[in-house]
Amino acid sequence: MSTQSIKTNPQLAEQVASSLLQIGAVALRPDQPFTWTSGLKSPIYCDNRLTISYPDIREAIAEGFAALVRENFPDAEVIAGAATGGIPHAAWVAQKLNLPMVYVRDKAKGHGKENLIEGSIHPGQKTVVIEDLISTGGSSLKVALAVNDAGAKALGVLGIFSYQFEKATAAFEAANIPFETLTNYSILLDVALQQGSIQQRDLEALRSWSSNPSEYGR
Repeated sequence: MSTQSIKTNPQLAEQVASSLLQIGAVALRPDQPFTWTSGLKSPIYCDNRLTISYPDIREAIAEGFAALVRENFPDAEVIAGAATGGIPHAAWVAQKLNLPMVYVRDKAKGHGKENLIEGSIHPGQKTVVIEDLISTGGSSLKVALAVNDAGAKALGVLGIFSYQFEKATAAFEAANIPFETLTNYSILLDVALQQGSIQQRDLEALRSWSSNPSEYGR
């Protein structure tokens, strides 16, 4: 079954990409790749947690998320933040939409009530998950499925940025859960080229990375 197509704002996508580059939340280094924890070589490093320190940027992100929820999930009843990066953004979005907010841990607490979901969520409640970054989709889907396991209904997952891995697209389609991000890797490269952060000669290698990241730098 195909997932719902979520409409995004092209102008906002460029604005968010520019902001992420401006504050160093996303860094491109094609000639000296970063090494991820997994050992994967990558020309990009992303830390969207930096956005919470910039009021204008976090406001644009929150309003972007709120607009996506209003247009694509108008019957949403709960906003869920994915721990930890999605939590502050979920709080701002929930405030804008005047909706309850919860957050989902990466694993249940080892003490007390051993909660996986913090806050009040009830069976049948229609929920939108907020993430800061979608890479392979595994951790984001885990949050959405935790919402479903609690008896609520995950309508979709929204993130700030996506690497556009085919693995993520396939995973969300298999779970029949729609997802979208405010901006993504392709848009970021276009903006970075316009701003002079990268050169035309870097584009081919940078574009090839998201389609086959395991071979990058070999």
